[in-house]
Amino acid sequence: MAVDSRNNQQHIIGSYAAIGDSFTEGVGDPGPGGTFVGWADRFAVLLADRLPAPDPAGPEGAPFEDSPHGDFRYANLAVRGRLLDQIVEEQVPRAKELAPDLVTFCAGGNDIIRPGTDPDDLAERFERAVADLSNAVGRVMVTTGFDTRGVPVLRHMRGKIATYNVHLRAIADRYQCPVLDLWSLRSVQDRRAWDADRLHLSPEGHTRVALRAAQVLGHEVPADPDQPWPPQAQRRPFDERRDNIQWAREYLVPWIGRRLRGESSGDHVEAKRPDLLPL
Repeated sequence: MAVDSRNNQQHIIGSYAAIGDSFTEGVGDPGPGGTFVGWADRFAVLLADRLPAPDPAGPEGAPFEDSPHGDFRYANLAVRGRLLDQIVEEQVPRAKELAPDLVTFCAGGNDIIRPGTDPDDLAERFERAVADLSNAVGRVMVTTGFDTRGVPVLRHMRGKIATYNVHLRAIADRYQCPVLDLWSLRSVQDRRAWDADRLHLSPEGHTRVALRAAQVLGHEVPADPDQPWPPQAQRRPFDERRDNIQWAREYLVPWIGRRLRGESSGDHVEAKRPDLLPL
């Protein structure tokens, strides 16, 4: 993977906050007690593992906190279903208050899949948020959208997503932001990288994104995020049609119903880690 020279700088990151929607919240990667893990949580662990070992006595001689990752702090403000403007209104101010060394910013996916969304206008609003964040935090990592060519229903939105991605890369250039380019991550084109709903990543898909995020910052990672998947038996056309019908019944129809009713999967959901806390 080619990494921009500005991204390949070894900065010590002692605190990290993630903002976004269901992708960054970790939907599709179930954790204990009905929570989600997700790529951002996994990325936080990779960052924490790079911190130097802390002084056991702590900064003022007090016993140091019992944490395997020392004094690394992580917050995840992402909430499923959030649109860009909601993320900017609800999460960006909190990220500025926390002022971490790194913020990952992924937003606009839920906007893009709505009819009539203008990716040019969306990018202008995204840029204002990046400018705001860049003045208050250490670094902002910008995340692009996935290539949806193999996703039923969403494949016809591929052009809009590509247009938005070009804007995001231009914004990242203007503000010297590292870019987590999901479009180029070929391994997530495999169906096994996705949850049964085909809208969220599977645990393995989240893991591969976390590895790529660490690579973007120039860190060595324990596995190649783009390594090929094991061979798989070819599926029959009948099996594909059956699976598509079942997927439409279980996931597509309820999703359309929520849109028609003006509901969101994130209604009454709060951020899982609103504060910078030890891992």
